[in-house]
Amino acid sequence: MQAMSTQPLYDITVTTEAIYLPEQSDESADRYVFAYRIRITNTGEAPAKLLSRHWIITDAHQQTQEVRGVGVVGEQPHLAPGESFEYTSGTSINTPVGTMRGSYRMIADDGTEFDANIAEFTLSIPRTLH
Repeated sequence: MQAMSTQPLYDITVTTEAIYLPEQSDESADRYVFAYRIRITNTGEAPAKLLSRHWIITDAHQQTQEVRGVGVVGEQPHLAPGESFEYTSGTSINTPVGTMRGSYRMIADDGTEFDANIAEFTLSIPRTLH
């Protein structure tokens, strides 16, 4: 009798970190620039390639930008099970605080397409503690 694996076949874990870039921002003009570092890890059993990205970026006034495109930072990484790909990109919003969320469209080596969801994370200028 063969043991069933509890590990999903198609599973991608995405971790995020946002960093405020004061040197690129212009607060007097309501331009707040953030870098975000992304780590994409294939936590499934099937090798898969990242096809495209879809971001929803929302500022504190509920103004939303949607960004769609092929790959990430000009690449379409192929990840074997256990492999990770990291990259840094950036965005700007009109308020000191906002959020980002989205998904990556993936294709497994067997031709199955699936989405890797990116949980919402906060874009926020650092608070000065006294």
